[in-house]
Amino acid sequence: MDTEMIFRTLCGAVAVIMVIYYFRREKKLLSFLTGAVTGGAALFIVNKYGLMIGADIPLNIFNTVGSIVLGVPFVIFLVIMNFL
Repeated sequence: MDTEMIFRTLCGAVAVIMVIYYFRREKKLLSFLTGAVTGGAALFIVNKYGLMIGADIPLNIFNTVGSIVLGVPFVIFLVIMNFL
């Protein structure tokens, strides 16, 4: 099993966990928007300044949707997977 398949499987599992988390929150929309904004900002920062640490994370549809739905942990996971 290659690292990309492991990565996509883990992202799918985490996406399900995050959806359950958002639905259990009292302020569902505010919680989702906060996670989406911070995840998008983290992805943008890593894309813009990631070459300084050796992380070249492109802005594609998978990374963008993942960072919006899953937030900052997804971006951190992308950087870690970039080094493997």
